[in-house]
Amino acid sequence: MIAKKNKNIAFDAQLFGRLLGYTKRYYGIFFFALITVIGLAVFGALRPKVLQLAMDQNIEQQQQAGFLKYIVWMFILLFLEVVCNLFFIYYASWLGQSVVRDIRIKLFNKILGFKMKYFDNSSVGVLLTRTVTDMERIADIFGEGLFMIFSDILKMLVVGSVMAYMNWHLSIIVFCTLPIVLIATKIFQKYMKKAFEDVRNEVSNLNSFVQERLTGMKIVQLFAREAIEFQRFKEINERHKKGWIKTVWYNSVFFPIAELLSSITLGTIIWLGGLNVIFEQTATVGDLAAFIMMVPMMFRPLHQIANKFNTLQMGMVAADRVFRVLDTKSNIEDFGNEELTNFKGEIEFDKVSFSYVANEPVLKNISFKVESGQTIALVGSTGAGKTTIINLLNRFYDISSGAIRFDGKDIKTFSLKSLRKNVAVVLQDVFLFADTIFQNITLGDSKHSLDDVETAAKQIGIHDFICSLPGGYQYNVKERGAMLSSGQRQLISFLRAYIINPKLLILDEATASIDSYSEQLIQDATKKITKGRTSIVIAHRLATIQKADKIIVMDAGEIVEFGTHKSLLKNQDGIYRGLYEAQFLKQAELG
Repeated sequence: MIAKKNKNIAFDAQLFGRLLGYTKRYYGIFFFALITVIGLAVFGALRPKVLQLAMDQNIEQQQQAGFLKYIVWMFILLFLEVVCNLFFIYYASWLGQSVVRDIRIKLFNKILGFKMKYFDNSSVGVLLTRTVTDMERIADIFGEGLFMIFSDILKMLVVGSVMAYMNWHLSIIVFCTLPIVLIATKIFQKYMKKAFEDVRNEVSNLNSFVQERLTGMKIVQLFAREAIEFQRFKEINERHKKGWIKTVWYNSVFFPIAELLSSITLGTIIWLGGLNVIFEQTATVGDLAAFIMMVPMMFRPLHQIANKFNTLQMGMVAADRVFRVLDTKSNIEDFGNEELTNFKGEIEFDKVSFSYVANEPVLKNISFKVESGQTIALVGSTGAGKTTIINLLNRFYDISSGAIRFDGKDIKTFSLKSLRKNVAVVLQDVFLFADTIFQNITLGDSKHSLDDVETAAKQIGIHDFICSLPGGYQYNVKERGAMLSSGQRQLISFLRAYIINPKLLILDEATASIDSYSEQLIQDATKKITKGRTSIVIAHRLATIQKADKIIVMDAGEIVEFGTHKSLLKNQDGIYRGLYEAQFLKQAELG
């Protein structure tokens, strides 16, 4: 990770070197862009020299012979400068977008492998900023920052050399002013670095806030929090504005000072140069004309360097933030080299303990075994650890101690991909993408055809429901499945799990938020899909799990009861008996 000690350095060479490492694949384009930059500097600096020759040898001497030659050279140099500029703009931008594409792919692939704990502690808006907005700032490093700064510095060196060669007396005037501008530029860069860090932080905060409120707009409106959230948005937006105003203030101070120094230098050149031409004869009219042309060429790059350095700083700040995500060690260790083939469905928890937060155990020395083809139900109050068991089976989290075995082998010996391909989960909170029903069922897996999906839907009895929608299986459910009811989304989720023919089926409160008709469909389908297949069911409605082979009752991360529905009811003081009686008493009261 980029060291914290570099945070306040105006330019981080280590970070910049790492960024340049992504140009290795494009060295040909990189060096071609550098050549065009060199051409811009050389051709631009030669034009004043040609002007000086034309002034001294033709205009001042009032001779026409050879004057056309200098005019032609001026056009040739101008044409070459335009061509170099054209190629530079195109290939520098092409290089920037190519590098950003590579980094974005690497970043997204990194994010895909993060543990669930990382997403628990991270803002979606911040990750969105890293993947989209920050990437564009990195592209600007190449398109508008790096090469432009190199071009400006090179142009200053070439122009300065030409000046010294032509007339060292007039050059001294320019060279005496340059250190003042360079010092001012250095100070400007230091303050702009800090200002841009503040701006990027406020952009992330703004993105995160807006993303969360848009996602949770129903809650905002249900609890009449529009005025409160609007006020909070105004406060965040105000901080964002102040961050940008600070950068504007630094620009408004620096550029007028730099422009003033340039004007003073140019005025001094005209004054002293004119006196030299008239009285001392140490400068020619051509020298004076060339210097009048070259002084802006000398000082304007300084202005541009400062301006482009702003772009470079924003890109460097963005790159630092992106690399911090890339350097995050939050991936599930996938060292398994075995494929989970011919999985029979035998599952064992052997003295498993787990904590989301250190020293706050969620599971405490859990042990149980599920035989192949059995249906096991997990029962307990909220926070008992039921969903945590499901997360551990998928290796969304790694256990603190103990072992989880599939068919007698530790699940860490299997690759994550093969492990998760054998497990299907139906969650209570169903997530659907803004796509068609067909795509939400297959998730882009080409091995499942429309006929396969229709056949599966008919088997679990939801084919007619899907066909009743406009477009049927091609119906777009919009973002998060907003066009469907919670019960309909649940049915789609069940079909998504059913079609992959999993070896292990997990139903996590799958019937908690659906109507009685949809629940009957799910229960009928459950009988078909769980037959001969290992299944783990979490349910608050005990009526849905009475026929489970075994029921595990959990409390505070421990297994407190274990047995069949009938055996557990025999325990008069048992937790399961109490839950069962409470539910049926409530149903009787409602009836």
